Amino acid sequence: MAASPSSDSGRSPSEAFAAARRRSAYPKLTDFIAGLSFELDPFQRRSCEALEDGHGVLVCAPTGAGKTIVGEFAVHLALAEGKKCFYTTPIKALSNQKHADLAARYGPKQVGLLTGDTSINGDAPVVIMTTEVLRNMIYAGSRALDNLGYVVMDEVHYLADRFRGAVWEEVILHLPEQVRITGLSATVSNAEEFGEWLVEVRGDTTVVVDEHRPVPLWQHMQVGNRLMDLFAEDSREGHIRINPELNRHTQEMERRHLPWGRPRQDRRGGHGPRAGTFRPPSRNDVIRQLDSQGLLPAIVFIFSRNGCDAAMNQCVRSGLRLTTEAEVAEIRAIIAAKTGGLPEHDLAVLGFWEWREALERGIASHHAGLLPAFKETVEELFVRGLVRVVFATETLALGINMPARTVVLEKLVKYNGEAHVDLTPGEYTQLTGRAGRRGIDIEGHAVVVWQPGMDPRQVGGLASTRTYPLRSSFKPGYNMAVNLVQRVGAAAARELLEQSFAQFQADRSVVGLARRIERNKEGLAGYAESMTCHLGDFSDYAGLRKRLSEREKTLARQSSTVRRSEAAASLEKLRKGDVIEVPSGRRSGLALVIDPGLDPNGDPRPLVVTEDRWAGRLSVHDFPSVVESLGWVRLPKQVDVRSPRSRRDLAATLRNTGIQPPGRGRRRSSGGAVEDAELATLRRALRAHPCHACEDREQHARWGERFHRLQAETEKLERQVAATTHSLARAFDRIRALLRERGYLRAPRTEDEVGEIVTEHGRRLTRLYSESDLLAAECLRTGAWRHLDPAELAAVVSALVFESRRDAPTQPRLPGGGVAEALDNTMRIWAELEDDERRHRLDRTREPDAGFAWPVYRWARGESLEKVLSAAEANGQELSAGDFVRWCRQVVDLLEQLRDVLGGEDPIGATAIKAAASIRRGVVAMVT
Repeated sequence: MAASPSSDSGRSPSEAFAAARRRSAYPKLTDFIAGLSFELDPFQRRSCEALEDGHGVLVCAPTGAGKTIVGEFAVHLALAEGKKCFYTTPIKALSNQKHADLAARYGPKQVGLLTGDTSINGDAPVVIMTTEVLRNMIYAGSRALDNLGYVVMDEVHYLADRFRGAVWEEVILHLPEQVRITGLSATVSNAEEFGEWLVEVRGDTTVVVDEHRPVPLWQHMQVGNRLMDLFAEDSREGHIRINPELNRHTQEMERRHLPWGRPRQDRRGGHGPRAGTFRPPSRNDVIRQLDSQGLLPAIVFIFSRNGCDAAMNQCVRSGLRLTTEAEVAEIRAIIAAKTGGLPEHDLAVLGFWEWREALERGIASHHAGLLPAFKETVEELFVRGLVRVVFATETLALGINMPARTVVLEKLVKYNGEAHVDLTPGEYTQLTGRAGRRGIDIEGHAVVVWQPGMDPRQVGGLASTRTYPLRSSFKPGYNMAVNLVQRVGAAAARELLEQSFAQFQADRSVVGLARRIERNKEGLAGYAESMTCHLGDFSDYAGLRKRLSEREKTLARQSSTVRRSEAAASLEKLRKGDVIEVPSGRRSGLALVIDPGLDPNGDPRPLVVTEDRWAGRLSVHDFPSVVESLGWVRLPKQVDVRSPRSRRDLAATLRNTGIQPPGRGRRRSSGGAVEDAELATLRRALRAHPCHACEDREQHARWGERFHRLQAETEKLERQVAATTHSLARAFDRIRALLRERGYLRAPRTEDEVGEIVTEHGRRLTRLYSESDLLAAECLRTGAWRHLDPAELAAVVSALVFESRRDAPTQPRLPGGGVAEALDNTMRIWAELEDDERRHRLDRTREPDAGFAWPVYRWARGESLEKVLSAAEANGQELSAGDFVRWCRQVVDLLEQLRDVLGGEDPIGATAIKAAASIRRGVVAMVT
């Protein structure tokens, strides 16, 4: 990087003149650059010039390319013009980091910070905030929006997030027209589409896309104890080739090893020795190898919080040390400064001493379950190069400025909250994008740890794919609906929803469908002409044939269902010792019933032994017709079919009965198809049709079949178009219908009232920003939370924000007193609401989860952190200190919303104030 951006030395006179003209054309940019120690890249300069020209700008560039410099220039412009700038981020950690950066540059008086639980200098001209805070300001009509000139939306591609992404679109749609938006996004393949939408809803917007990584990224795979290049040396842009040596080595490893933890089977079906089992390299070995090759600092992504902590502890136990004595002293000083406010008596339960020992060795974990003070300490130490290895979950890839020389991925599968799924190319790029520190490293490195079953071509596909489009997750909700009706009215709100990126994308998809429908209609016209018959209307005849075929299939299915139920019923009558016939398949012949295998929840599965000594369970699928007992044999009480000798004796007993399988010449009845009246009518109509006598009937019929197939496809496409067009507005209408039923909206009653009116209960709902916003409003409306003390209210409210992890106990322990009754009332209201949502075809409100009620109740009553976490563990609940603090803050956030909605004069509002105060103490009260 150049040290002096303003120097014209080394340029020709014409280049120097052009540079001087450019500087004079963009005086604010020139002033901004003067404070930098490096030259801007072309994409950064283009973006900044567009901003100074008065345009909005969307910047799409890889992680680490320097997009944030464009956001910082928007801040510079706002201050130069005497306007405000709001800088929004998706997560609090990124807000905190950006606040520190801008406060260091412009001074703490010029820069404020607003997150859900932190408010610092909120009236400053530059305020960093989470995107939800800005959305709430807009809906509340906050005076803070006065004189707002610029909004920077960092990580704007987050609008694809299925849980929170809608907030980004709400902000973009609702910001005042004069506000210029600076969107900073990771590289997405449909940046131009996103830019076109921004132009449509925000006016002139310049799209700047740069796919060049300032620090080249090398891809590797760790196979056993070997670190190998993923791509061949002769790979180039547009022609990627997997390293042939890597292919050969992994194929050889596949032949020699089984996946770790899976025992090899011997020929007899038993488990043989584990000598051939693959053992992945230990984390300690991987880190030492990276260190020996000069590839630290590294981020090792492990998609599990427990896995991150276990990896850190594993490295500490193995004796790994990556720091010098001087560095240890510096680490201790930073830890003391960052965690000095932690209560002394909580240090042991927080695992402080073990955590500090790991940091002193240059090793750390980083995940959402970490205490905020611990997380901040890790981030600072890593940025300073004092922590050399961080075991992290994917939250670290979300914009926090923690680049490394190397990124390691232990697996290419993660749990997304519902299932284990493969990483997408976009996620892989986001994670590995952390590798390579601009201005420090000449190159970055991404390492995937190989294990049996992992194909290098799969990894190569992830690493080389550049098609990951941005898909909107926007959809209207209850809070959004009442806010829109209150601010602009229902008609204008529908129009606004039609302008969302979600509807923009849906309408674009309709264009392609419409073209297919047109082509299909042309094809239908051609097919109709080809099946024309001189004797009559062949399309009518083809329709009769189709109905006849469908009726025959329906009857066949019905007959099959009847036979299956009859077979299942006959299996239920079998007794131990019955001799039966298996009619077909590999097990055909006589069989002796050892256990009828009756199951009250499913079809019977009798355990049998056959004449050829096979033992196993049969199902209804093995019997196409009714099963009859051909005889009976007395059996001992205990029969061990696992014993070869026992199976041999049972087979001999079966043969000695002298029972012969019945003759197989009998045919099943046709199931009544001939007697079916509708089928007979259709056949008569077909024979009576004039086209039935046509010599070219079968040729016409082939065209008719094609016609009906294409017609069915066309009708399906038309239904798809109808469902897609105006889909958001229709969902909005259904939400309004439910809100009218429950008294949040009403029709006008006087001449002065126009359109739908937001009621008093509706106005409360406009200020409740929660995933369960309507449920909270209903609990307030019905008085379900009255007569609770502060700790009890905290416990009940927690059910609306807490979400148990998969392995949580199904029946959590609950406090006594009024909590159980209030939770029962909350569950009853939720069940009624869910019924209404199902009736209106709306997304269901999440079921309340009382898993955090007991811990937050005890904390609000003043118990120590150690007692609260120990009690949670005793109840089978896994609750880290970081998780506890995070959930407490979410409970406080909802309690403070209740306070703002109801006011201190209301009994529930007053209790909410006390409840929030009782929770905000100790580690929960620490500002981060």
